[in-house]
Amino acid sequence: MTTAQRLRGILAGSAGNLLEYYDWYVYSSFTIYFAHAFFPRGNETAELLNAAAIFAVGFFMRPIGGWLLGVAADRYGRRWALTLSVTAMCLGSLAIAVCPTYTQIGLLAPAVLLVARLVQGLSLGGEYGASATYLAEMSSPQNRGFWSGFLYVTLVMGQLLALIILLLMQYVFLTPHQIEVWGWRIPFLLGAAGAVLIFWLRRQMQESERFERSHEKHEQGGLRVLLQHKRSVLTVCGMTLGGTVVFYTYTIYMQKYLANTLGFPKDTATLVSSASLLAFALMQPAFGALSDRIGRKPLLLYFGICATLGTVPLLTLLSGVHSPWAAFGLITGALGIASGYTSINAIVKAELFPTQVRALGVALPYAVTVSLFGGTTEYIALWCRQAGHDIWFAYYVSICAAVTLLTVLTLRKTDRLSEENGSSTPHTLQKN
Repeated sequence: MTTAQRLRGILAGSAGNLLEYYDWYVYSSFTIYFAHAFFPRGNETAELLNAAAIFAVGFFMRPIGGWLLGVAADRYGRRWALTLSVTAMCLGSLAIAVCPTYTQIGLLAPAVLLVARLVQGLSLGGEYGASATYLAEMSSPQNRGFWSGFLYVTLVMGQLLALIILLLMQYVFLTPHQIEVWGWRIPFLLGAAGAVLIFWLRRQMQESERFERSHEKHEQGGLRVLLQHKRSVLTVCGMTLGGTVVFYTYTIYMQKYLANTLGFPKDTATLVSSASLLAFALMQPAFGALSDRIGRKPLLLYFGICATLGTVPLLTLLSGVHSPWAAFGLITGALGIASGYTSINAIVKAELFPTQVRALGVALPYAVTVSLFGGTTEYIALWCRQAGHDIWFAYYVSICAAVTLLTVLTLRKTDRLSEENGSSTPHTLQKN
């Protein structure tokens, strides 16, 4: 495969990944404006809590999506699974965009919202495993970490795109009242429309050579084969637990924390969140390239140690800030810690499994862990806030990060991707 073909495949996969995460995160970005549309009006924190609960429930479809689309990616190809996932995400966004409000149809409104999020959860559950696997298999060994960083670049850019659209609506096109009444529907419509283009792009993607070789040999995959790699499955779960909680704390929850807890205006909270996410996106390829030089494990240890020991002091400092610049600095610093995990976690997980179960091996344990811990992060934070004990949440995040640190300390060094390449000296987590 030529370099140009590799780049086209990586870019096509990344573009779809960006839209998938845009559709997923636009829900969270606009929650402060549309929560009242789907639930009875009342206390603002209670409305956000209800919306956060559905955000969390949507995560529980991710294991099913990880299983179904993971098996599909290992059996029928990475391209086929990625095309199917973006189609499902489109349907979920469209349903939210056109759904009537609670005052119009009563309890059917939150019911439609719930079903739409379940469909999107299924889509995203399969997206991560298939895209991470495709990216790993399309990248050359010497710069696999660098390209791995682009998985979270597209993930973050999807979230950032949602915030940018919100900022444009806030500052340029609409008033806050217009956004609350009908403007919040626009980003969901844009996501559904963009899926048509991504569907076409993914249909043009070239299939991974590693998958084609495995398919030609009729190598068996599925859950039965995956169970032969129990240690790798547990490693993915342990790594993901702390990483996803830290990630959702400083990305998804921060916009609401700044507005609902610290009292920043909604537009200021959105601006601070957007700026910190942009800085975070720029960090990913740099951290990934660093892992190509010094190894994956040092970066993961950096994340585990700093997140375990630094979360409580950092969130305590953040709770006392009144300046947007101070908030931006602290959040960006926290995201710099998170980058030790986010920039390379996909490639490390892909390197743990053989080709015939790689997509399923990455997707299923990741989706289960994210559903249990990532999807509930915002809800737990808001619950602690409502109980008047924000510090409980800081300790919770630290404990989760400690689980990842312990997992990283037990990581094996074998890189199956390098072994499949025929390398006489397999790459390790210590050196590439």
